[in-house]
Amino acid sequence: MNSPADTAAAAQAVIAASARREAAPAGGTATMPVSRALFDQVMVPCFAPAEFIPVRGEGSRVWDQQGRMYIDFAGGVAVTALGHCHPAMLRALDEQARRLWHVSNWFTNEPALRLAQRLVDHTFAERVFFCNSGAEANEAALKLARRYAHDRHGAHKTRVVSTQNAFHGRTLFTVTAGGQPKYSSGFGPTPAGFVHLPYNDIAALEAEFALHGRDICAVILEPMQGEGGMTPGTPEYLGAARRLTREHGALLVLDEIQSGMGRTGALFSYMQKGVTPDILTTAKGLGGGFPVGAMLTTAEVASAFSVGVHGTTYGGNPLACAVAGAVFDVINTTEVLDGVKARHALFLEGLRAINARRPVFRDLRGEGVWLGCELDARWRGRAMDVMKAAGDAGLLVLVAGPDVVRLAPSLVISLDEILEGLARLETALGRALT
Repeated sequence: MNSPADTAAAAQAVIAASARREAAPAGGTATMPVSRALFDQVMVPCFAPAEFIPVRGEGSRVWDQQGRMYIDFAGGVAVTALGHCHPAMLRALDEQARRLWHVSNWFTNEPALRLAQRLVDHTFAERVFFCNSGAEANEAALKLARRYAHDRHGAHKTRVVSTQNAFHGRTLFTVTAGGQPKYSSGFGPTPAGFVHLPYNDIAALEAEFALHGRDICAVILEPMQGEGGMTPGTPEYLGAARRLTREHGALLVLDEIQSGMGRTGALFSYMQKGVTPDILTTAKGLGGGFPVGAMLTTAEVASAFSVGVHGTTYGGNPLACAVAGAVFDVINTTEVLDGVKARHALFLEGLRAINARRPVFRDLRGEGVWLGCELDARWRGRAMDVMKAAGDAGLLVLVAGPDVVRLAPSLVISLDEILEGLARLETALGRALT
């Protein structure tokens, strides 16, 4: 039988061998050649990525494996709010990575508490729940709304009002809340109790409450529909939703996954629309590219959750919250938020000039640096063609449905990059729409 000393010596030998392995140069798959074809061989086919592979980014510029540079008007789908490799984010990540990565929610941590305090100090909210994504934030919001209604009003109050063409995430609950059958078809049975009304239709909203107000627990809305075509919500419509929910004891949930964190020229879009929600969800730009999401609410509504009712393994992770705190401090300044409004004007001026030379857009709409370019009737269904041609021209753009080219660049993109990107967009339009 080994003595304690022998056991300790054996353990030390194992640890030393492990340390030598960790210190050795990386090999194997870490250095294997990577091409776009590998995606089709090893990845689940949920995506159809471009043929080129980005490998480096700086500010609003991205380079691929061949060293070709692209102007980034996509922002990782409105995620990289400060562009790529922003110094404040790099500094926060490096400092936190040398301190503490993860401790689980059996404990709390300083970066999470500091970020929560920032959000509480600068919004309507009194309580914050951290998670990893927008879908998780909306999942938490919908669960909280139903739990609150159950506890305060009874088990009958479960109905959730959403809108057609909405997008709220990819979990089964949130994809049901979204009003796009193409994302929920084939996954049934989906959760019951949802109704989808036309967006910006006050009469439809009033009729729904007149018929089912007793059973409605929440209305969930995007202040501006993103995936659904870049359609801004009118202040009158959002105000009607706020009035009706209050009158019927329901909660107003605003999904600011894309519209939040300065994207529209305010810290959150609700601040420009004259309404205050009961629950707000945010993600994407909150981490500037590091996965993090949050649900914000009042102390009264938050009280419907208690220990163990809802949870997350990685939510509130010290690394994510440290980076998000740095992002928040940069964005929540007059300089950046006023700059977003100025960039909005520059984008619209440039897009209108393009349309005057080459009439391809039926409508130009959006808020801040979140713009939708709806194609003219002659080019309906061709937004993906424009997106591909833009890539060929050295520009990253998005689509919002088959007819809308979507732009969501960094909030701090430079004037020169805006002008250069618009020139490349005009080249792409000429190639795609002929």
